[in-house]
This record gives sequence, C-alpha cells and structure tokens, in this order.
Amino acid sequence: MSEQINYGQLMHQAMRGLLAIVLRDVAERGLPGNHHFFITFETGADGVEIPDWLLERYPDEMTIVMQEWFANLVVTDDQFSVTLNFGDDEVAMVIPFDAIRTFVDPSVEFGLRFEAADEDGQTDDADSPMVELDEDEEDQGDAEIVSLDSFRK
Repeated sequence: MSEQINYGQLMHQAMRGLLAIVLRDVAERGLPGNHHFFITFETGADGVEIPDWLLERYPDEMTIVMQEWFANLVVTDDQFSVTLNFGDDEVAMVIPFDAIRTFVDPSVEFGLRFEAADEDGQTDDADSPMVELDEDEEDQGDAEIVSLDSFRK
C-alpha cells in the first residue's frame, strides 16, 4: 500500500467518469443547444482504433469535433466509439478515456486537461490533475478550465 493518497490519479478517474456521463447523455438525447466538443486524444494509445490513414496523418495525437454530425455514439465505462465524417467518408473510431488529453465544450467555456499516464498509471504530475490549456487550444473556443488550485490551502 502506498504511503500517500494519490489525489491526482483519483481526480483523473473522476473526471473520466464525468466524461462518460456526459457522452452517455449525448448518446441518448443528442447535443443540446449550442454544445459541441473538441476532444484531443493520443492516437497511438492502447485501445485506440482509427483507420491507418488517420494514424499516418496524426501519429501522436488528433482532435475530433463532435458537433453537427456524428453517429453510432456508444459509451462504456472505459471508452467510447463514434462515427464521424472526414471529407465525405464516414469513419468509425474507438477512443479509450485513458487516451484523452483534453476535452473542451466552448459553448459553455468548460474544459478539462488530462496529464499523460506512465505504464504504472501514474500521471506526469499527480499533484496537478487540471491545468490551463495551451494558447493554441484557447483559440478553439476560449474555454475556462476548471482548476482545483484555488481550493488548496
């Protein structure tokens, strides 16, 4: 047993659970109002299933947009699958929640960032489960990132 509680890892698990809840609701009811999602994930992560041509184009990570058209959204406890339109091609993909690096809903200025986990499931910075977006990502929708720093003593 560890000598410390790994709050960073527990927070990441809770945030991934939040994503599962949100995506399940969208799968059942669709996207309400102006909501839409930018989801960035590691393309080479275990369990990611995307066509080879997308993996060649995005060997490290890619961002998908769930907005006006998507289909076959299925959410499990550890991943989701969805069909998106790339050009005129419908592409099915599977994305484990552990592969997700950022989730942004610019319509309500909400965003989450996940640190990469090592083989032991430890995050790069376990004391910082949520951090600000890079300047490039802020331009996608000027989302406000939830931060726990203001609650720490």
